Amino acid sequence: MKRIFVPTQSGSDWQRLLGKPKLHWKKGYSAMSAAACWEDNHPHLPTEIMAILHSANIPALANLDLLMAIPEWEVDLPGGDRPSQTDILALTRNDEGLVVLGVEAKVEEPFGPTLAEKKKGASQGQLKRIHYLESELGKTEGFSGHIRYQLLHRSISALLTARAFHAPVAVMLVHSFSKTSSWRDEFLTFCEELDCKQITNNIFLVSGVSDRQLYLGWCKGNEKYLEIELPSVL
Repeated sequence: MKRIFVPTQSGSDWQRLLGKPKLHWKKGYSAMSAAACWEDNHPHLPTEIMAILHSANIPALANLDLLMAIPEWEVDLPGGDRPSQTDILALTRNDEGLVVLGVEAKVEEPFGPTLAEKKKGASQGQLKRIHYLESELGKTEGFSGHIRYQLLHRSISALLTARAFHAPVAVMLVHSFSKTSSWRDEFLTFCEELDCKQITNNIFLVSGVSDRQLYLGWCKGNEKYLEIELPSVL
């Protein structure tokens, strides 16, 4: 991934950054809904994300100013042959300092394979990556196989990006536009497996990270963005 970024002119500019831009650029799906939402709320964070973070009553998460947001942010991880690709990387700040938000946008799309499914038939490089992810979260015996692998590497991506920017706080946030909050149970299972401290119904503090604070969050997106269709640029 290049580290030179060009500002968007509209939400349609997000399409070309997708892994499968023609397949994933559809009305009512996460990529288009998230692009419409974030562009509409610029130059601020989406209103609902601001509210969820503020509700935690933690100074570091309150009244965050958006410095920049980068769609499809890539983070290199040991092992494997592809980086972890975060839907939206948001660098934010308030009087307490910098906060990195790694945002995973969802509608009805699942979180992908479980850890057990990922390990089955995995190469040595992939197993090395999984062990690295687990150790970063303070696990010495590995996680239960039923957690979702995507949540694991997206959380570490937010943490590593916070380290790169010398930000004391990282947040991995699921921005769900689902009308029924699909897959929230998988998110809560992940928080439980990490032995998180529950701050609110939607914000959790990971206990196994020693060098900075890592929060996990769930935010219900505004459903009106499911009805917005952005033109294709391809």
